[in-house]
Amino acid sequence: METREKIIIIGGGFAGLQLAKTLNNKNKKVIVLDRVNHHMFQPLFYQVACGRIEPSNISFPFRKIFQQSRNTQFRLTEVREIDAANNKVITDEAEFTYDKLVIATGCKTNFFGNQELEGKAFGMKNTQEAISIRNHVLMTFEKLIIEKSRSDDGNWNIVIVGSGPTGVELAGAFAEMKKDILPRDYPYMNFEHLKIILVSSTEKPLAVMSPEAQEKSEKYLKDLGVTFLSKEYVTDYDGDKVYMKSGKEISSNNVIWAAGVTGNVVSGFPEDKLMKNRYIVDRYNKIKGYDNIFAVGDIAYMETPKYPQGHPQVANVAIHQAKNLGKNLLKKTKNEWKEYEYDDKGSLATIGKHRAVVDLPFMKFQGFLAWYFWMFLHLMLILSVRNKIAVFFNWMWSYFNKDSSLRLIILPNKKNKTLQ
Repeated sequence: METREKIIIIGGGFAGLQLAKTLNNKNKKVIVLDRVNHHMFQPLFYQVACGRIEPSNISFPFRKIFQQSRNTQFRLTEVREIDAANNKVITDEAEFTYDKLVIATGCKTNFFGNQELEGKAFGMKNTQEAISIRNHVLMTFEKLIIEKSRSDDGNWNIVIVGSGPTGVELAGAFAEMKKDILPRDYPYMNFEHLKIILVSSTEKPLAVMSPEAQEKSEKYLKDLGVTFLSKEYVTDYDGDKVYMKSGKEISSNNVIWAAGVTGNVVSGFPEDKLMKNRYIVDRYNKIKGYDNIFAVGDIAYMETPKYPQGHPQVANVAIHQAKNLGKNLLKKTKNEWKEYEYDDKGSLATIGKHRAVVDLPFMKFQGFLAWYFWMFLHLMLILSVRNKIAVFFNWMWSYFNKDSSLRLIILPNKKNKTLQ
């Protein structure tokens, strides 16, 4: 009998999951390794952080996804190292051999080496971080109502660093929360002094989008009462104050860092295989210097005539790179392989109810139509009918009532026992 080729995929994000689905029920043995047991729909993490939807509604267990698969297995484990010389992946629990290896580890929050910032500010690249933000922000008000602290001393402030899609969406959501929800939850507190502050190193928000989108998003933020600080660089944060290069200081107990990402690199490769902390790959996503190791998605650095500085680290690139690689791996010979070419479908962001911006290759539009377009697209991208219905129900409930019942504070049990 012919031995099936064994392909290991590290990471189950947009790229890893798409590759596994492309190879599903084909004549390959596929093993997906991930340190969490579920796929996460990252574009809606900000709604988890603001208590609008439950994390389970945008997460889906890998074992459920591949429940009917004849060739794909999942292993919950932390990858420590890749032994490329011996075709092995070394994890906390075991070693896995492979014929081909695909690295799809994505990226993590980039604190640019500032340990103080990393220890005190919140990133938002996984479910746990989104829940931590929700817990911390809500606990701020629970403590203040007991301590009866002054409302104008600044410790209420919610500071978001970075004005990309994640930053503006968080700022818009917290601004609506301040207006419509918090006064009802805490009727004896005055929220006039609570500031939602968006700190941007660029002149306008959403710098990667069109000028029209930038202008409109800035207007939407100001309409919602968000304080937008342009051309400011955060240098430090001590847990009480945010310090900026200009000399300005902002008091805050709630700082969310959305100012950049860096690759989740797995050890085992020399430095010359990396560029901007991403694996250097050719047009087939093969890592420089290796015949059987590939990288896809945010962790892959691919130079093309259209993108001489590498592709943007967005879901659309990850999904289509994975599809292309999956199709190539199923070809009988490498002569049939096709090079990857990114077809930019556009970008979009939402800044609150009836406020969104959409840049498509053939048109640009903003406002309530863009907001409905944003909702429809994200709803269609969520896995499973059940999750789609749950998210849609929560959105409709929030739309008509300007509220949700999902502001749960879930803290770890201090008496947790370690599983032996």
